Amino acid sequence: MERIVYLERESIIADVRRPACDHDWIEHARTLQAEVEARLTGATIAIVNKLVLDAATIARLPMLKMIAVAATGTNNVDLDACRARGIVVSNIRGYAVHTVPEHAIALMLALSRNLIAYRDSVQAGRWQESEQFCFFDHPIRDLHGATLAVIGSGSLGDGVVRLAEAFGMRVLKAERKGAAHCRPGYTPFAEALAAADVVSLHCPLTPETQGLIGATELRAMKSSALLINTARGGLVDEAALVAALREGWIAGAGFDVLTKEPPREGNPLLAPELLALPNFLLTPHVAWASRPAMQALADQLIDNIEAFARGEPRNCVV
Repeated sequence: MERIVYLERESIIADVRRPACDHDWIEHARTLQAEVEARLTGATIAIVNKLVLDAATIARLPMLKMIAVAATGTNNVDLDACRARGIVVSNIRGYAVHTVPEHAIALMLALSRNLIAYRDSVQAGRWQESEQFCFFDHPIRDLHGATLAVIGSGSLGDGVVRLAEAFGMRVLKAERKGAAHCRPGYTPFAEALAAADVVSLHCPLTPETQGLIGATELRAMKSSALLINTARGGLVDEAALVAALREGWIAGAGFDVLTKEPPREGNPLLAPELLALPNFLLTPHVAWASRPAMQALADQLIDNIEAFARGEPRNCVV
């Protein structure tokens, strides 16, 4: 019998069916990091989302046979420790192929069309004061005809490409930063960055992509360009982004992620004066969280556990 412990049940809003295998099911709405080891003692299968399972914790959980990550990213799990122990780690794939690209495009549209600035102007009474049927306080740009550089070529990046092309955007798929050779169909990283009217990030956070976009890259972008990040906060040097927005290195940014979430100890992107800017939009890591996407995640999560119980593990990272 499997002892399945779900540590972060409230991290999704969905119907989570019980696995079709002999098991005990224990779930916790929320779990503090300090509670992880105690709650997983005796567990054979752990379900986690963002809680950290490091090597030391894994070593003290001798019954653990599987970690079912209720997300795509697995940087919160020590994969080397799992590999050494023979612990299967499965993740969720493909569930956000519509919702994250839609969110990225929504950020592009809101910033390109200056929706926040116009909303604020209307609230301030500018329309009532206008001498004609409208007013032109803020520039409006179309996505049609603009150049989009997509960094990251997985299913989410491909989803953004599909939507962007439907809007009539010219799309450049950026090669990896520092790559010695450029793959067919890709554009060298620096070239894509310099040519883009919009740069959208869709790559995982790894040691190689940590700080992918810093002051050098932001200064290399057009001053009229937008930066969109619905991937991981650590991809961008947040202090450099603050400087870029305040000093006009780029025209604006739309972010759904921060380096530490939730930002208990603050974050430079949460400065009130920055959040008040109409050309900076920050949403609380919800690009993935449409109701259909969360249900697809929940269904796939249990599919992964059932496959493991049958001896046919799937979606294996380890």
